Amino acid sequence: MPKSNVSRATTIFGQYGTIARVAPLVFVLLTPMGEYVFHLSPIWIFGSGVLAIAVLAEWIRVATDQLSSHTGPAIGGLLTVSLGSLAELILALFVLARGHVEVVHAQITGSIAATCLLGLGLAIVAGGFNRERQSFTQARAGLLSSMLVLSVIALILPAVFDYTGRSIRHVNNVNASDELLSLAVSVVLLILYSGNLVFTLVTHRNVFATNEEASAKSAWSATTCLIVLLACTGAAALQSEFVSGALTEAAKSTGVTPLFLGVVVLALVGTSSDIFAAVWFARRDRMGLVMTLCIGSAIQIGLVVAPLLVIFSWVIGKPMTLVFQNPVDLFSIAGTAFIVNAITRDAETTWFEGVLLIGVYVVLALAYFFLEVQSRDELNSGNRWSSKVVAC
Repeated sequence: MPKSNVSRATTIFGQYGTIARVAPLVFVLLTPMGEYVFHLSPIWIFGSGVLAIAVLAEWIRVATDQLSSHTGPAIGGLLTVSLGSLAELILALFVLARGHVEVVHAQITGSIAATCLLGLGLAIVAGGFNRERQSFTQARAGLLSSMLVLSVIALILPAVFDYTGRSIRHVNNVNASDELLSLAVSVVLLILYSGNLVFTLVTHRNVFATNEEASAKSAWSATTCLIVLLACTGAAALQSEFVSGALTEAAKSTGVTPLFLGVVVLALVGTSSDIFAAVWFARRDRMGLVMTLCIGSAIQIGLVVAPLLVIFSWVIGKPMTLVFQNPVDLFSIAGTAFIVNAITRDAETTWFEGVLLIGVYVVLALAYFFLEVQSRDELNSGNRWSSKVVAC
């Protein structure tokens, strides 16, 4: 192809890429218009708001990447991990403010499963479909696996503590102890994650740096990056208010419970940008970045987002603990860590291992779906029993 045609094709592709990124922002406007102008039903408000937050999460990720190129590698990495889960944190805060603690727990569980199982699985399949295998550095994989195990321990321990206090030691005021333990654990987790940042971005950066981390010149100015970040953060907060307000009615309209929406739909909202980016990098055989995106995002949820939610919940007067009452949540978190560690242990992946990860995610999603079906059947059975009693 002549050079002029190549340049023209590149320009056209860039234009289509920009259009594809800007066009979905229409959902940011549709949600408030649907609420205040057209007075649409909650299911439409919920759907539009969810799509808007997913779009805004992608813009926050791009703006963060662009801003990182204006700073040093250490500060750029700090910005990436600090703002990477911002949209998801905002959404969880608004859902928590509405009193849906169990939905927030489900969202945490679903986010970990979505990035480590669905996101990583899709990326491995996309990258390994026409390759015999793909590889990444053992040092980075080992650190990510260790941090993921730490996240699992931190999220399971409070539930074990609660069970011990209630069923074995028969403590009277277990709730107060749960809250204090959750606060203490949250502080420890944030300190440990800060230490991880210093270790990987400062003192041992050369060990964990890869050739994949090519430094590209930013297409945006620092001012533009900050304006986009502030605008998208404010818009994400507004959309989160719409989504959290329509959550209960949307669940009734779709025939599922808010818990199922939290573990599947809301979890995918905040992680969708990471999943798409992981698939893109995997197609270019940059598996080190794929592991950092997928497993690193799950670690952020367990070691940063969950502790911050516990701390912020006290500030807004809606205390939340790290006690996951649903055993399926605990099994999902532990099972995710187990299968990811098993697949990444040899620092190599094949497309079939990606299929295995996707299969595990589908099985977990089905478990939540049928768990809610079981709950509805029990409720309907109770209602029929009540009717018979009244009739008698």
